[in-house]
Amino acid sequence: MIVAVFSLLIIVAITMLITRLAAMALVLTGMSHESAQFQARSALAGVGFTTREAESVVIHPVRRRIIMLLMLAGSISVPTVIAALGVSLFTTIQADHWWWPLLLLLAGLLLLGLFGRSRWMNKRVNALLSWGLKNWTDLDVRDYGSLLQLQNGFAVTELLVKHGDWLEQKTLQEAALSHEGVLVLGIQRIDGTYIGTPRAADTIRMDDTLVLYGQIDLLKKLDQRHAANGDRAHKKATVEHTVEEARRDLPNQHLQNNDNSEPPQPEA
Repeated sequence: MIVAVFSLLIIVAITMLITRLAAMALVLTGMSHESAQFQARSALAGVGFTTREAESVVIHPVRRRIIMLLMLAGSISVPTVIAALGVSLFTTIQADHWWWPLLLLLAGLLLLGLFGRSRWMNKRVNALLSWGLKNWTDLDVRDYGSLLQLQNGFAVTELLVKHGDWLEQKTLQEAALSHEGVLVLGIQRIDGTYIGTPRAADTIRMDDTLVLYGQIDLLKKLDQRHAANGDRAHKKATVEHTVEEARRDLPNQHLQNNDNSEPPQPEA
């Protein structure tokens, strides 16, 4: 009875670890963390995913291999979990003190759920998985999240330009998003064309998807900016960013002033 409960918990823990490992491997191929988690969980469960995300996996040989292995693991682990759960519940119901194994099972599942949602645990597990992938595979294991400082309030996100948005039919020079602290990393056209490192003269069109990097709060506000109040919001965001940059430069200016100050002259 207790053995069945612990067996189920071990199987669930291994399944979670496999999903985390596959998601980390997908992230290292260039996918976003959210998309990688979705793809890994979908493949393990054997369910479908959206056409756009499916294409990003199918056309990439490394991602395709990862998903295939994950689907194979899912075809084994999912029935195993269901069977172990059935055995655990059946043996628990037949036991005299049925509430004790059931309480142990619920506590174990709750503990695994807390571990899975813990940022502290996720950081260390991801670091361990990255180390393993670096030493045992040929995947690109650079931590782009750390390189871009995504954990300090910054993010890389996609913004769909809709009709009536402030950005519609503006060139990147006219939008001047860098004055607000937002960088345009790429433009995905509706016809499938992707413009990497776009130029100032490139025009933002309706149904374009912009790949942006900046503070999360700024990106959310930008996504809600319409043509009617866009110029006013842009000026306000520009002023706020300028003030923030000036505040950040104050310590450096203070140090430079100290370095340039003349040393005290000795008394005659």
